[in-house]
Order: sequence, then C-alpha cells, then structure tokens
Amino acid sequence: MKSYAKINIFLKIVGTRGNYHEILSRFARFEDIFDEIEFQKADKFELTSNVDIKDNIILKAKTELENAGFKDVINEFFTAHKIVLNKNIPTGAGLGGGSSNAATFLLMTNEQLNLKIPMNKLAQIGAKIGSDVPFFVYGYKSANVSGVGEIVKEFDDDVPQTRLITPNVFCSTPQVYKKFRSDFMQNINVKQANDFLNLSSSKLLQNFKNYELNDLYAPCLELYPQLKEHEDQFLSGSGSSFFMLKSQDSK
Repeated sequence: MKSYAKINIFLKIVGTRGNYHEILSRFARFEDIFDEIEFQKADKFELTSNVDIKDNIILKAKTELENAGFKDVINEFFTAHKIVLNKNIPTGAGLGGGSSNAATFLLMTNEQLNLKIPMNKLAQIGAKIGSDVPFFVYGYKSANVSGVGEIVKEFDDDVPQTRLITPNVFCSTPQVYKKFRSDFMQNINVKQANDFLNLSSSKLLQNFKNYELNDLYAPCLELYPQLKEHEDQFLSGSGSSFFMLKSQDSK
C-alpha cells in the first residue's frame, strides 16, 4: 500500500499546550513521492526495510493498536506475517514520512484483519502515535489541521502542482520547535493564521512569502544555515524540504 508524503502550504503556531505547540496549518498530500508497505507471510513477525528501522514508528503504531483492545487478533495475524517497508520519503525532511507510515499501517491492519474500527476512532489512536498521523489516516488530499494535529477538517482546495527539493540535511523537529519557543514566540499572529484557513492553497502560495506562511522558517534556518540557499522557496513543516510552484519553476 502506498504511504504518501505531505507538504505544509502554511504552518502557523497559535499557542502552546504543555510541551506541545498548537497549530493552524494546511496539509496537502504530495503524491509524487511515497513509501510502500506490505504484509508478507513469514514464519515469525519482523519488520524489514531498505533503511535503518530501529525504533520505527510502525512498531509504535502496532503497540497502540494492541492497547486499543486488539492485541489477541493482531498477535495471531503477525505470528505468520511480517511487515515490509520500502522507504523513499527522506527522514527529517518535513514531509511526514514516519507519520504516513504509521497511518498506513493502521489502515491496512484495520482492513485486512477486519477490525471494523471507525475512521474517527482510528484517527484518535493515530494521535497517540504522532501529531501528523490523523491527517494521513483520513486520507484527505487537502485539510486544515489544528490543535496539536488531532483536529483535521477536509478543505475543498485547488492545490497547485509543485516541485520538491530536499537538501541532504536532517532537521530535528523537536529542536526547531524548541528554537521557535525560545526566540520567536513574540511573532505569533493568530488573526493571520485564521485568515489563512479560508484561502485556497493557490492564493496562499501566490500572494505570501515563505516566512509569512511558515512560522518554523526562521528558527529552522537559524539552526541549519546551510538551507539559506533555498530561501526563495517554500519550507514544508520543520524542514528540510522546500517546494516551489511548477508554474514558477518553468519560467
């Protein structure tokens, strides 16, 4: 099953909740790049991948699904199956690859094991795994995401075609948010964030600069100054991926 990436058309921080940050953001599914997950028959359970899979988030998703009351049926299935993960989405790139993998695992397990978990309940389980997981569970092409990521509302959008650029830089999401909290909290603009919720992705990308759309842009570039060569492009999430409109790219 394909496990798609996402880009953040905008990401505004509007408050804090303990150690977490409350956001208003537009998530858009990016279908040009995806991982693949499949269940294969095997003599014992294991998770195999083409990359390092130590402490992989899929294992966390499996545990949360077990804790939700499905331990026996899951253990029975995975005594004779393994999980195969083929990674194409780079890590530490602001594309939600890990969260997408976790959500895809939840969806696949729910369907193949006939668990009959309602979508909203599956999203609640996903929220315990990671803040971006609920978006991927719902499978929307575009959505406004709020709270700490658990509130996902589908948005009727005209997401323009974009080209993705991912420098060979790993950006630590916790460190980028920590930098924002320590040095940029005074820049919070709740009114602008709410205004963005009603604008199409096309209008947002055509009428606003990258630093206006993404509150993590400034702290990310301070922590990783080598990314400044891409400062005329749009940063996705906490980085390091940037994207640009294909219409502009062709000019």
